[in-house]
Amino acid sequence: MNSFAAGLSEHPLPTQAVGEVVGQVLDRLGPDAAPPDLALLFLTAPHAGAMEDVAAAVRATLRPATLLGCTAESVVGGAREVEQRPAISLWAGHTGPVTPVQLSVERTPDGDALVGWAEGAGDDSAGLILLADPFTFPADAFLGHLSDDRPGLSVIGGLASGANAPGGNRLVLDDQILSAGAVGAFLGPDARFTTVVSQGCRPVGDPFVITRAEGNIVYELAGRPALERLQDLVRGLTDDERQLLSTGVHLGRVIDESKTEFDRGDFLIRNVLGGDPQNGAIAVGDFVEVGSTAQFQVRDAASADEDLRQLIEGRSAEGALVFTCNGRGTRLFGRPDHDAEVVAEGFPGAAVAGMFCAGELGPVGKRNFLHGFTASVALFGAPE
Repeated sequence: MNSFAAGLSEHPLPTQAVGEVVGQVLDRLGPDAAPPDLALLFLTAPHAGAMEDVAAAVRATLRPATLLGCTAESVVGGAREVEQRPAISLWAGHTGPVTPVQLSVERTPDGDALVGWAEGAGDDSAGLILLADPFTFPADAFLGHLSDDRPGLSVIGGLASGANAPGGNRLVLDDQILSAGAVGAFLGPDARFTTVVSQGCRPVGDPFVITRAEGNIVYELAGRPALERLQDLVRGLTDDERQLLSTGVHLGRVIDESKTEFDRGDFLIRNVLGGDPQNGAIAVGDFVEVGSTAQFQVRDAASADEDLRQLIEGRSAEGALVFTCNGRGTRLFGRPDHDAEVVAEGFPGAAVAGMFCAGELGPVGKRNFLHGFTASVALFGAPE
């Protein structure tokens, strides 16, 4: 008997596909297993129209205490990634009790209001699994609110990627099928749960203190124009590293300034959007603060592979949920299955499932952020 299970089907008929994934999950859990505490369902766009029927079939046969789900461009199941083709991925686990939550944003005379978030929600929670619609739910603002309201609560998940316009995605919360907002589940305090956020970059050059900045504009790094610092860095790189920078420059901002040395996992990675030769400033895809430490970064397939492998090394898990960027997969690695394979190989026998996201949620330095080009992974062990 297993505490976690996952199933994947590429059958083009959703009625057949849901039968296959439920059967795989039930077989792994075992005939005498109690219904799972939590199940997650991921469907690619060709099956989106059947979401209501598929979710109902999962609830009727698997009988999870809480069912979450959404539509995605591509899905993960085991060591497989099925990209842009009909597929259903299902994950279920005995996580310990969970508390479902449905969130939405409503406009009021006083501005936008978050609906569904109760004061003290998840005060004793081990973490929050969250699936959101990118067109109707401001995930970045919500995570910022959460850092004040619930500091220390880890949020992991992603933005639905099954549609290119508002109203096209589908979210599942138990018997509800939604096209807007966000759905999630608070894990109980006894859940054995941890997170890995692999941003796929490696630092180059030296770290610098931001000595002059405003908004998302960095004027000076360690007392010199930021663009000059970048130009000095380029001159000292190898030809291969210069080639990587030519495809995209990134800046990593240290989150935990109490550390004396910085490495992978210590930086929040954001794109460098451009530079101004007139004043020597660079624009970054995030707000920056004077006094914080930053370091330029490069991203490529080799760096992303090394980063993910290094971050999961030495960990253990019986179940894993993978929320990977839709810019990874074949687009980054030149072949499918990379992130799924690394996670499956890193945790032999674990139940692995997930989806490709239009933005990934995960903590860096004990604060939650919305990421891009990231693999955010939730790792589970059986409750004691």
